Amino acid sequence: MATRFVIASALVLAGSRGGPDPVATYAGVAEKALIALGKATMLARVLAALKVAGVGQAVVSANAPAVLAEAERHGAATMAAAAGPSASTAAALDRLGAPLLVTTADHALLRPEWVIDFLAKVEPGVDVAVLLARRETIERAAPGSRRTYLRFADGDWSGCNLFLLATPRAERMIRLWQEVERDRKRPWRIVRRLGPGLLGRYILGRLTLVDAVAHLGRRAGLVAAIVEAPDGLAAVDVDKPDDLDFVRERVAHATAARDLA
Repeated sequence: MATRFVIASALVLAGSRGGPDPVATYAGVAEKALIALGKATMLARVLAALKVAGVGQAVVSANAPAVLAEAERHGAATMAAAAGPSASTAAALDRLGAPLLVTTADHALLRPEWVIDFLAKVEPGVDVAVLLARRETIERAAPGSRRTYLRFADGDWSGCNLFLLATPRAERMIRLWQEVERDRKRPWRIVRRLGPGLLGRYILGRLTLVDAVAHLGRRAGLVAAIVEAPDGLAAVDVDKPDDLDFVRERVAHATAARDLA
């Protein structure tokens, strides 16, 4: 399937949130992005997948010198992380322009075909797109992996840490993202953004995720859409020690299978 977008740049978010990271501590390294999986770090694996997918230039946003150095060793450009992922994304969009693909350094199982399929499925006229996977798809591909789900009338969904800022208007959605980050300890303010009509539909179990995302896009003055991931492994990132155990096992099995081929 041919992509509608030529992606000159991709942003890889690799900034630290401040304080020790529990996954990095569990792995015995200073930074989560530098955890080794087989012969490569998580960051290196993400950069390799983006290159194979045809991304022209990967840019790593980080604040740890060791992470910036690892990015440069693998041919990526770098920029200083801002105060939070939304601010870092805003700075990258301003510097690199659209279309801009966004992912994270802990997307350790990222595959080039996921990127290619995602971009191919974004419809013309969309300003912002996000990749999500259904619960049943994830549980089939990653049994035992614990994820956080958004529950809507069209199913339970989990994010896949892959976003497309397709046009300059995507900056408006980043502003909304920054507002949500500021209100993360006041969830009622986040829910209020749906408006009374959609909120009522959500409470009654009649609101689909597709409609919710489209509505939030309209409120921001743009077209926002979701793309469904065909592979549930796309929803697996490394947020917790048990995520790392799961990913290590998958990588080890894949390596063993290649060695036997």
